[in-house]
Amino acid sequence: MRKYIVYLFIAVAILSGCHLKKAKQKLVIYSPHGKEMLGEFEKLFEAAHPDVDVQWLDMGSQEVFDRVSTESQNPQADIWWGSPSTMFIRAEKLGLLQKYKPTWANNVPAYAKSKNDFWYGTFSTPQVIAFNSNKLSADKAPKDWNEIASPAWRGKVVFRNPLASGTLRAIFCAMLARSVAQTGNEEQGWKWLRQLDSNTIVYAADPTQMYNKLGGQNEAVTLWNMPDMILQKDKYHYPFGYNIPQSGTIVLTDGIAVIKGTKNEALADSFYEFVTTQQSLLMQAQKYYRIPSRTDIPRDSFPDWLKNTNYTTLDVDWDVVADKETEWMKKWDATIKTSK
Repeated sequence: MRKYIVYLFIAVAILSGCHLKKAKQKLVIYSPHGKEMLGEFEKLFEAAHPDVDVQWLDMGSQEVFDRVSTESQNPQADIWWGSPSTMFIRAEKLGLLQKYKPTWANNVPAYAKSKNDFWYGTFSTPQVIAFNSNKLSADKAPKDWNEIASPAWRGKVVFRNPLASGTLRAIFCAMLARSVAQTGNEEQGWKWLRQLDSNTIVYAADPTQMYNKLGGQNEAVTLWNMPDMILQKDKYHYPFGYNIPQSGTIVLTDGIAVIKGTKNEALADSFYEFVTTQQSLLMQAQKYYRIPSRTDIPRDSFPDWLKNTNYTTLDVDWDVVADKETEWMKKWDATIKTSK
């Protein structure tokens, strides 16, 4: 009997010890930034905060928006890190974001932040015409928006599924918004999208499938963001090259926000600040080819690839894009997209 009593005391002591050991605080991030960057900043933040368990879900921008919307009554994440500003504009209007004014709020342009502190820009992301460099040279690949939609590229265009991709949704809708600004209606933009669809051989379900198609055996081309094209080439050795559109390129502002209803507000604010310090942004520029939105980072501290990057930005009314994006993409899906 004494032996059993001793065992009982030992078991109680062990269980008590387990309860005394403080469980780590969970911080959940939704992001399209990719496992490499997310994984690195998970480790860095946890090293600075040993009592925190950072968990992230890597998914397309539209998927993040849909998930945050669906979970609005019972939020499951704390931070939304990355997506075009148009999605944050929509999310702000729907009441999905929580106000937070970062310490560097005055060091980003007015167009790259919410007027009411619901989201802030982290990166400027130029869009490019990318191509399979094993099959094409920069001289032979399309050099401007109209060229990629010309019949010469029929059967050679590969795309990520635009319905799930914030990048392509923004590109498609930016061209429609420019059509409205230039001609007073959308028709010019729809014509361009119809021609582009005629040239398209596949709408890939995810970025990896698109990379594999682009880097395959064909003279393939696509529209995608410049930082990711450089990253995939340098880190994973895909045969990718790109042309910055000659008439000017669409430049997206990539943002960050605290999700309304977060259960870890102070911790979410800390992560927000952590990934947007000058040091963090320079690391993201060096290793992941991101272009910081902050204007207070000395240019001589930029990596060489960024110092040597020059482009002309197309004028796009992003508020119009944000307002019309859902309507336009539904119309594209119903009347433009053909089965691939």
